[in-house]
Amino acid sequence: MAIEGFEYKEFAQNLAQQALELIPADFDENQRNYVANTLLNFSTVAGEALYNDTQYNFNVDQAVMITQIIAEWSFHKSVDLIRSGIPQQYWDPIMQKIAFTIFEIAKNAFHQGLPQDQCLQLIEHHVKKTYLDCIAELKDKNLIDEGLMEQAASQSNIDSMAKEQAQSIPQEEIPNESSQQNLSQTNIAQNDTLPANAKVLKLAALAMVFRKLQQDKVQSILDKFSSDDAQSVIKFMGMSDLDKKVDPAAALRCLQEIRTTLPSHNMQLTPSKLIAKIKNVSEYIDKSELERKLEPERINVRKFVFMALEGEYLEISPKVGNIIATHLESIV
Repeated sequence: MAIEGFEYKEFAQNLAQQALELIPADFDENQRNYVANTLLNFSTVAGEALYNDTQYNFNVDQAVMITQIIAEWSFHKSVDLIRSGIPQQYWDPIMQKIAFTIFEIAKNAFHQGLPQDQCLQLIEHHVKKTYLDCIAELKDKNLIDEGLMEQAASQSNIDSMAKEQAQSIPQEEIPNESSQQNLSQTNIAQNDTLPANAKVLKLAALAMVFRKLQQDKVQSILDKFSSDDAQSVIKFMGMSDLDKKVDPAAALRCLQEIRTTLPSHNMQLTPSKLIAKIKNVSEYIDKSELERKLEPERINVRKFVFMALEGEYLEISPKVGNIIATHLESIV
């Protein structure tokens, strides 16, 4: 049964039109067209599939959300591919895999009724994994070299935009209790950008995430916040209807900025950190099973992993080591 009120063609066109204003200014006409057309094509195809779906029976809000997620990630990853230096002949296959991954993960997550923040985090994880896997596959087939793989893997337009946006946000005061009670008035329409009080929405989005974490972990993070910021997050966490008061599109954009909002330690990729990352994975799988899972991988990949388990570091680029470690986390 068609989803009443879901004008997917018009919605996709609207998203593509908005994207034109966000495409990097240094892109040439071919690159601009690729970004806009990729977003339009994938969001239209996804919208049509949702519109005609008879299995999941999504409502219009869910269909809009899934379509917009595909559009936003299509925008960011097509920009990343263009920046990566990977030849254009490989762009479409990579983007198709990413779009398909988003569509399937999003459909299942929303159908299962997972909390919205978990849906968004799950999708982000699989988008990044698919992107890295596709790049690694090109390297394995000798279609690109290691340097180009590293360059492609380091691209993250979504992080770049989040940093730029965070730097441009006015330093308003943290909202008081009365302004928090009016949070529903800051809801964002499907196609709007973050408003001037973006900090309110960021803190609310963080509260949505913190609800899913262990209390001691939340407290350790809040200890690094100012007392006003921490108090605001705690108040948001106590709002039973917070999920209803924050628009889904706003939550997506805010959650994508968490990395620039949360305090963090130096995340430099050192051999010791990569070794620790791999050892942590080994706690959840025995060595024989790990050997089986790594059997299809290249010799140097297997050597890197098993040397790390012994506390030794194979001399490869830390970025490549991080790709291997991240891939290892995804397969166990």
